[in-house]
Amino acid sequence: MWKSGFQWIFLIMGTIIGAGYASGRELWQFFGKESGLAIVLFTIIFSLCCYTIMKVSYEQKTEHFMPLLEKLVGARWASVYDILIMLYLFTTTVVMLAGGSTSLEAFGFSYWGGMILFCVCIVIIFFKGVQGMITINTLLTPLLILGLLATLLIFIGHDQGVMPLFEKLQRNWPSAFTFTSLNVLSLVAVLAAVGKKIKSIEEIKIASIGSGLIIGFLSFIYNRALLFVESEMSHYEIPLFAIMKSFPYLMSFIMTILLISAIYTTAVSSILGFLARIKEAVGLPLPILAVLLLLIMVPFTMVGFSTLIAVLYPIYGILNLYLLAGILAYPIINRYKSE
Repeated sequence: MWKSGFQWIFLIMGTIIGAGYASGRELWQFFGKESGLAIVLFTIIFSLCCYTIMKVSYEQKTEHFMPLLEKLVGARWASVYDILIMLYLFTTTVVMLAGGSTSLEAFGFSYWGGMILFCVCIVIIFFKGVQGMITINTLLTPLLILGLLATLLIFIGHDQGVMPLFEKLQRNWPSAFTFTSLNVLSLVAVLAAVGKKIKSIEEIKIASIGSGLIIGFLSFIYNRALLFVESEMSHYEIPLFAIMKSFPYLMSFIMTILLISAIYTTAVSSILGFLARIKEAVGLPLPILAVLLLLIMVPFTMVGFSTLIAVLYPIYGILNLYLLAGILAYPIINRYKSE
């Protein structure tokens, strides 16, 4: 029970802590000043979402997200979110591929050499099926969390001055809902893909509470560290580097590897969610599907995707609020129906 629970925790964390989160850019965009309450609310909402998504997936024995969507938002809206999730997973993976290839240039690879290596590493995982993706998250995600947390705590503890845990004003609390809504698509896609592998309600409780507490605590510490370097944020594309500017080279080297790991786990999780949805219809093994999908995605990495993401993400944020409301309301509505 506990082993399975922690396995799902690391799957959830590996899905959420992608390059955007690990770099600090995503957190700073949504939180920043006056966000203590927002992060506490996010922790609670995130745990509730994980619990509902996993419980419905477990009850329905899902292998992809469509049956889950039909339960949460009804058949009509499920068809809308079916398209939206596929588009989200596709664009997210393309961005991860480009980011992974660019990151590998720091180790002497050319852009295309890095791209080939990154894609090969992704395909290898799918020879082990869904279990391979679960295993890689179980191995890499704890290292990423510990490395990131250690970096942040060392920075905060190194003569950064005094800052109150909670500011008097907490006007940024609505960000808890928008931040969760932007992450809920990937949660639905990935957790629905493993519904058949969940064995008990107990491991769902462990996973939902544990992942919520970890992501909440990490977000609070990370946001606090970013507040110390707020004046320097405009000089860095990756806010984490502003925190690490005075760190030894070895530490920066390790964190670069961990950032690549974050990109990798997010890419693998996104591809799994995508392939799980089409596998039944196409009827090909996961490794072959992964190769075909990557061949389609790779050319898009050369397109100006910043414009595409700038258009799509606000749409995701707006439409996802309905899905988020459906997830949060489901336990109440379902209980009322059962009575």
